[in-house]
Amino acid sequence: MTENTDDILTLLPARLKEARRTQGLSLEAVANLSGVSRSMVSQIERGESSPTIATLWNLTRALQVDFAGLLETGDMKDRIEVLRATDVPKIENMGQGCRIRILSPPEEAGGHEVYDIRFDMGGALVSQPHTRGTVEQLTVLEGEIALSSGNANDLLQTGDTARYAADVAHSVTAPKGSARVFLIVKTA
Repeated sequence: MTENTDDILTLLPARLKEARRTQGLSLEAVANLSGVSRSMVSQIERGESSPTIATLWNLTRALQVDFAGLLETGDMKDRIEVLRATDVPKIENMGQGCRIRILSPPEEAGGHEVYDIRFDMGGALVSQPHTRGTVEQLTVLEGEIALSSGNANDLLQTGDTARYAADVAHSVTAPKGSARVFLIVKTA
């Protein structure tokens, strides 16, 4: 990490902006995620304002970048981001008899979402229509799944992959036993 205060003040605006753009976030999205006003985020990115430690902490948390790594002079591409199994967020209040693990970064919510879902026998995840143009791709990792999308229905076995409209009512159920699926949601 760089030690020179002038280097830090020079690097910080560009690195914050780079982190925001890499994740495809608008200034407004960063403001909403961090609690830092949109105008302050913009001023910091332009080098017109020096953030407090608290503000910088909120921004790095929202952008999911390492506080120290943000100021390193080494190549930012030579990294592997790992989300340990114990840290994977879970959704507990959706569906019945299913456990949902969120594998995609929070900033991708509403754009490209990835889930690992385990069903108990008879478990179901029933969804109302998502945003127009949303498509889901589901791969059955274990067991058997009954899938419906609008008026279409199909039965999937281990190893099968289905792609279907999710901008209509749709459901995934495990009618004959426990099952596990890998689900990708892509919003248009």
